[in-house]
Amino acid sequence: MKLVRRNILSLKPYIAGKPIEETKRQLGLKDVVKLASNENPLGASPLALKAVKHALLGINRYPDSQGFYLKRKLARHFNLYPSNFVLGNGSDELIDVIIKTFVETDESIITADITFLEYKIISESNGRRIIEVPLKYYKYDLDAIRKKLDKKTKLIFISNPNNPTGTYVTNYEIKEFMEGLPKDILLVLDEAYDAFIDVDDFPNSLGHIRGGNVIILKTFSKAYGLAGLRAGYAIADAELVSYMERVRQPFNVNSLAQAAAAAALEDRKFLARTREVVLEGKGFLYAQLTKMGLAYVSSVANFILIDIGRDSRAFFRRMLSYGIIVRDMKQYGLKNFIRVTIGTKKENEKFIKILKKVL
Repeated sequence: MKLVRRNILSLKPYIAGKPIEETKRQLGLKDVVKLASNENPLGASPLALKAVKHALLGINRYPDSQGFYLKRKLARHFNLYPSNFVLGNGSDELIDVIIKTFVETDESIITADITFLEYKIISESNGRRIIEVPLKYYKYDLDAIRKKLDKKTKLIFISNPNNPTGTYVTNYEIKEFMEGLPKDILLVLDEAYDAFIDVDDFPNSLGHIRGGNVIILKTFSKAYGLAGLRAGYAIADAELVSYMERVRQPFNVNSLAQAAAAAALEDRKFLARTREVVLEGKGFLYAQLTKMGLAYVSSVANFILIDIGRDSRAFFRRMLSYGIIVRDMKQYGLKNFIRVTIGTKKENEKFIKILKKVL
């Protein structure tokens, strides 16, 4: 097709987790449990829902293009300035904005080979070269990444905790890595799952943004339960933010998403309950998987990567027939693995019951 750019012809699109309604419709099921997309099993923050209902009255108007109130809330929350934040239609859009803002067409991007797929997809859709470095023990290998740096390197994506493995790089490892990192290379720390962290040595990434070459990505989709509204944000030095704002589309975050996100930040009770459910559910699933003799990767996120010892695509279809949606890891290059979101107690118990039956 001559109308299409050459790099688009070979681009493999992102395959999202199967929706609940589609599964019910296709298979004629009444009860479906979705544990595929790392969503909050408790729903959305009650304060966010209340804010959305109030904001509905104003949807005939364009949203605040600068996100004044949400940025002000974020600034207070992190003890920073509104000028340190860029709002996005989820983290995906911000990844695109970062690449378009900072990476020239002849420069390269480095990340892991098994990580969030959008780093590669968005890089390639923009015609940028991406270098994938193998994980080491299911974890980002920062030493190997350092060895790949050259004059063409402009950007490094680190998913921390990493999706889909749930592993993380420590505060010490990040500090050591940054000591030798040239100032003309940007480091993007994607912390979409940081709200679930239960370890003491996770990096204090905010302490690095004043260096000028670190961007942090965060989202309201996971812990706050706002995946359907698509609200994410980047934190960086004000100068970097000013350049990203030139590329960001106006009105990219809708008024309902802005209102919900601002309210969710205040909902500490909901966040605490979410963490409690995830940590308890993780312990239950670990114990059950161990009893079944299944290998899994220890996770600091709200999902677990499980080695089922067989073709994951066929396994996914079998689980689906029983109304359980898990994530097939074939697109990630892990043909014998599935990723399972930690759900409610009832959902976790049903997953284990069906898992035993299918195995």
